[in-house]
Amino acid sequence: MLRFAGIEAKYANKETAKVFLQPIPYDGTSTWGKGADRAFEAFMEAAQNMELYDIETDSEPYLVGIYTEPPLVIAGTPKDVFNAVYTRTRQILNSGKFPTFLGGEHSISIGIIKAFYEYYKDLSVLHLDAHADLRKEYQGTPYNHACAMHDASKHTNLVQVGIRSMDKCEKQFLNRNKTFFACDIFDSNNWFEEVLELLTDTVYITIDLDVFAPGLIPATGTPEPGGLSWFQVLKLLKLVFEHKNVVGFDIVELAPMPYLLHPQFTAAKLYYKMLAYKFFL
Repeated sequence: MLRFAGIEAKYANKETAKVFLQPIPYDGTSTWGKGADRAFEAFMEAAQNMELYDIETDSEPYLVGIYTEPPLVIAGTPKDVFNAVYTRTRQILNSGKFPTFLGGEHSISIGIIKAFYEYYKDLSVLHLDAHADLRKEYQGTPYNHACAMHDASKHTNLVQVGIRSMDKCEKQFLNRNKTFFACDIFDSNNWFEEVLELLTDTVYITIDLDVFAPGLIPATGTPEPGGLSWFQVLKLLKLVFEHKNVVGFDIVELAPMPYLLHPQFTAAKLYYKMLAYKFFL
């Protein structure tokens, strides 16, 4: 049995756990740094070395139960991956558990989000990323990591935070009124409430780890200068979990680097903090 952070078996039981963690170790369309398919192993090893008491919420989030699904390993085309992820997400949604996902590259979010917006009416997607990911297609497929938010932009209330890189072709799909560029928010506190006001009551969160400054998480496929700090991201997430119904989330684009442990530890800590906010605020 796979157990997040080495928790006791009774807290990792499929029947009683409130949380499902679905790993999707796919790295088929990334275009520079590779290794997102190795994220899950690094993430799980890092979590084994993490304290399980959360100071901020005075809680031990693992007590709600975290069931770790076997990794969803998919061979085939990007469309095959999309279809498999979409189908698996629908199954998890029908289970009544709180769904969480660990990539893999960001293209996994396309199938996940489609399943979510079909399941929930008036869904908002809060997208934290260095890149807009709004291309209609890239390298011959709409299921590329550079297209991760295109479908969401058409079918959900998409709010994007931390963006600091995009192609000109994406401008036609970008809603500037719902985009918070990193250069505009890095030294301001006014934007947190603005993000909150733009979100509907039901929210799915997708986090590309390159939203963080690369000094904090250099182990991503395309690290970008600048980026948000740990506490900026946590402040935003806490507000969203406090005031909205967060129905699931994914964390993607961790590409482990040899002899560098802090990126995967930060990813594991981020995952655990989000569970603390979901169940103990």
